[in-house]
Amino acid sequence: MVTAGDGIGDGATDVLLAVYQELRRRGVSDFEEVRRELGLAAEEYERCRGELLTLGLIVPTGQAHATVTAVRDGSWRSETDTVAAIDPEIALLRLLERERERLREHLAEADEAYSTLEILAGSYLRAEALARAEAHVEALTDYRRIQQAIEDITDVMQESSAALHPGTPGRQNPERMLDRDRRQIANGVRVRAIYGRQEATDPQMEKFLGQRAELGVEIRLAPVVPMNLIIADQQFALVPIRPEEPGEGAILARGSALVRPYLSLYEHCWHTATPYGNEAAAETGGDGLSEQQRAALHMLASGMKDERIARTLGVSLRTVSRMISELMQELGATSRFEAGARAVRLGWLD
Repeated sequence: MVTAGDGIGDGATDVLLAVYQELRRRGVSDFEEVRRELGLAAEEYERCRGELLTLGLIVPTGQAHATVTAVRDGSWRSETDTVAAIDPEIALLRLLERERERLREHLAEADEAYSTLEILAGSYLRAEALARAEAHVEALTDYRRIQQAIEDITDVMQESSAALHPGTPGRQNPERMLDRDRRQIANGVRVRAIYGRQEATDPQMEKFLGQRAELGVEIRLAPVVPMNLIIADQQFALVPIRPEEPGEGAILARGSALVRPYLSLYEHCWHTATPYGNEAAAETGGDGLSEQQRAALHMLASGMKDERIARTLGVSLRTVSRMISELMQELGATSRFEAGARAVRLGWLD
């Protein structure tokens, strides 16, 4: 007689093993007959039979074996309790194939659900929810809520991030900021940041800016940074409730109608700031300008076209183009407007 207390392992497992070994010894036999021979109680019989069927280690049989599919879906019925014992290796392969099939079905369902959601997001959420968000603002006074808002914006950002930082990271964790940079840049997001020139001289801040620059963040320095500001994809802007008291909280603005003015402010600050690492060259470069270069800069700053600058200086258009290109490079500027504005700010035209 086999009981749950026999053996050195788990009692229920020992009983199951004993039943299976006896069925394997017989090959094909009546399960009820094996139950009587081993002295199994009715509930042990039902448990062992169910588990062996589930594992695929036995298959009900009569005049013909039942198919695996029929046994699995419960549609096959035998007139007797005769079962055939299945080789463990074959049963394992069948079990793995069954699980693979289930996984394929789940993946197909998930793919169908994802496609449906993607269609809804493209045709309804983007068109309707964002349209409703054109004038939506939310006041955030809890620091943790502000940080969560930044994390949420980081996760949905797809194109660009622009930020103003008037001081040091302060309460923000530099490692957390660097982690955000890595995630955004890995997703193809253009990340820009403007810092105050004075704050950038702090050794720890200088190290932090260097780490951000190495990750691919575009950094510029300005004499004055008006306030904290984060802009994402021209759809989100996080601004302080009171710029002079940044600790009082922030306003999360959603929708392009609200974000556009902040983006215009940012672009102005960006064009008048100096690329990080080019400060020394820009600050001292004005002393070496020739009279011709200085005159060209004056005219460039006033908005004069290259053709008129060439006529005024009495040189060819090609010479003017080369001269302006060299001046833009020395100033670290990416446009004519930026070069003129930066030359004025740095005192090159005094």
